[in-house]
Amino acid sequence: MKKSLLLYLFILSALFTVYTYMYYSKELTFEQNKFTNQNKKLKDSLNSITNKLADANYFSLAKNENAQNYFNPDNATKTIQVEKLIPLVTEKLLDLNTNPKGNPYVGQDQIGANKFIINKVRILNHRWIIADYSDGEYWGEVLLKYFVNEDETVSFETIQSLLYQK
Repeated sequence: MKKSLLLYLFILSALFTVYTYMYYSKELTFEQNKFTNQNKKLKDSLNSITNKLADANYFSLAKNENAQNYFNPDNATKTIQVEKLIPLVTEKLLDLNTNPKGNPYVGQDQIGANKFIINKVRILNHRWIIADYSDGEYWGEVLLKYFVNEDETVSFETIQSLLYQK
């Protein structure tokens, strides 16, 4: 009886050992496959986001080499660095928001008690800017031309303005 009990315990422990070994070896391959699939999905997602960002920045002075060459020609004696130009133009345009009647380049007269000011600016290339403006109640967008003068001042010209309905 004692021998058969030991035999049964030995067989039972051998079965548990085999089961445990198989479970952990399958779990390892399962986790590795899961990690590989998840890593592939994350790479695809990252590539998708990178492509969307590249599409969104297509019309941007920071990414447009042809527009940058306008400010940095090979044969010019004086060049402007684009990294300094973008904040300079943006700052000059936003400084005009301090005007008591609002920013003069939004292309809209003051409608209510609040003045129209420019909120967001996107420099499209070496000549154009698109900007978002509002007075807190009405919103619109404006397309501007900008010029960098010889003395590195910036002048603006409104091409077209659009005011959205309330």
